[in-house]
Amino acid sequence: MYISRVILKNWKNFKEVDVLLTERVFVVGPNASGKSNFLDVFRFLRDISKPGGGLQKAVLERGGISKIRCLAARQSPNVEIEIHIAKYGESVATWRYSIGIKQEVRGNRLPLLTHEKVWHGKTVVLNRPDSLDVADQERLTQTHLEQINSNLKFREINKYLENTVYLHLLPQLLKHPQSFTGPDLPGDPFGKGFLERISKVNDKTRAAWLKKIQLALKIAVPQFKEFYYTEESGRPHLEAVYEHWRPKAGKQREEQFSDGTLRLIGLLWALQEGDGLLLLEEPELSLNGAIVSKIPALIYKLQRPKKRQIILTSHSTDLLNDRGISLDEIILLEPTTEGTMIRIAANIPEIKAMLDGGMTPGAAILPRTKPKNINQLTLGL
Repeated sequence: MYISRVILKNWKNFKEVDVLLTERVFVVGPNASGKSNFLDVFRFLRDISKPGGGLQKAVLERGGISKIRCLAARQSPNVEIEIHIAKYGESVATWRYSIGIKQEVRGNRLPLLTHEKVWHGKTVVLNRPDSLDVADQERLTQTHLEQINSNLKFREINKYLENTVYLHLLPQLLKHPQSFTGPDLPGDPFGKGFLERISKVNDKTRAAWLKKIQLALKIAVPQFKEFYYTEESGRPHLEAVYEHWRPKAGKQREEQFSDGTLRLIGLLWALQEGDGLLLLEEPELSLNGAIVSKIPALIYKLQRPKKRQIILTSHSTDLLNDRGISLDEIILLEPTTEGTMIRIAANIPEIKAMLDGGMTPGAAILPRTKPKNINQLTLGL
């Protein structure tokens, strides 16, 4: 399955959005336009759906309704999200899930549902608030999506959203996890527990995935020879052997890997991990441009067998210059005084004309994401 359409109202940067998605989506836009906030829509729904999660926790982790609501909301303060879910390779939605949230006026100022609706095809499966909600307003502090005894008729949506994976591996966090104190973030989005994540996979699967990563590293990393998983005193580690004139001198552990090597390992692992929606934040960071240019092809090769949707953000010309990327797969974020707009690149005539003239997607689109006065940046410094 994949999310084929997203409709947003007052979600962070986005006052009103209605956009169609494909199985592979590239999100581009200027800094602070809302790329991460767009990905957070799907993380938010995952956090509602997963065990130990739920609406109250998902909202609290984001700072409350006031931090979620778009600053341009004004007289329409409710936050609304609707997703359409289709079978992979098809465009007609099998499921639709819609949720509206507001803040309690008095008392504990808790998030409350304004509505929760589910459709299977054209059939309405759930329509809240219902008579029970009217009789007991506290019911509106929880979604049926998060409740096992209430989501039986549409548990397929719950399971799909629960399996969403987000990984934006920060190399320093992985190299020196003991230096970063405080509670771990839900879902480990930045890779602090990445090695534990690897350790929990069964031996046969882990070996198969690491073998594929090793083949890629042999091509991408100079002098790289071997790569394997090991444990010492109950702690998991990754070790690599590099060609060196001194015997055994070329062995390194994860804390000695380059940032680019760790980012590539994290990307290749995430592409193999699970079959749910995968969210990638600027996977090109720390990587050589020649490697970055191969990311779209890697994604295509690894996602097709699993029929898995992948949504990624990027600023990289190298990544977006892949001519195998369709304009239908690229969504462009455009900030305005009334919130960020989202446009599909295929619906922008100037971009289509540029590609028809021989330009690559990156060359046609990325100049539109640059600040208007970028050439004045150094003036007065």
